[in-house]
Amino acid sequence: MILEVMEIAMTLHLDQRMNQRGITRDLLDLTLAHGTWEGDRCVLGKKVIQALLKECDELRRLAVRAMDKGGMVVVEAGGREITAYPMTSRRQGKH
Repeated sequence: MILEVMEIAMTLHLDQRMNQRGITRDLLDLTLAHGTWEGDRCVLGKKVIQALLKECDELRRLAVRAMDKGGMVVVEAGGREITAYPMTSRRQGKH
């Protein structure tokens, strides 16, 4: 999951409030990337956060499986996947 962030000009007021409330730029970026606009407010609610966490958990599970195989290789030609093998395969050095 890569955050696509909408650049906004940070005002002095925003900077002060973020510091007072313990809000980092990363949290602001997360809200802007995944929140829902309601008028002039961008809202990141609990349900969306729970869905994001579930997505992260699934991505981590898959990444661990790929790591257990030492990485993965997918060979494609002409826009079609031809074969796949783990990096720990004996074919690793043969191209």
